[in-house]
Amino acid sequence: QVQLVESGGGSVQAGGSLRLSCATSGNIDFSHCLAWFRQAPGKERERVASFYTGGAIASYADSVKGRFTVSQNGYKNPLILQMANLKPEDTAMYFCAAAYISPKLCHVGTQSDFGFWGQGTQVTVSS
Repeated sequence: QVQLVESGGGSVQAGGSLRLSCATSGNIDFSHCLAWFRQAPGKERERVASFYTGGAIASYADSVKGRFTVSQNGYKNPLILQMANLKPEDTAMYFCAAAYISPKLCHVGTQSDFGFWGQGTQVTVSS
């Protein structure tokens, strides 16, 4: 089992920044895939960024590339999503997810590939 707890959401004006944190615990090691997903009202949950702990390899959705940075300082430490130049369309509930999957699937997988989820943290960006 893996436990995930997100924090750091809030409200910000367009152009601002937020830093989300995902604390991990339980049976997690250096070969896990961690990811950030988001879901806006009426929309499907989409993967924003992935981070494969073995090798510290990150990937991003095109919509956030160049604005968001995902990182983790060692697999026992929180997964961080640094968000900059936020836009109103970034408004959503953000979820941390984990899975024991291959590096390739880690960076192309959808929500059905992830078995562990946090409770989510709300991000609201006003124009």
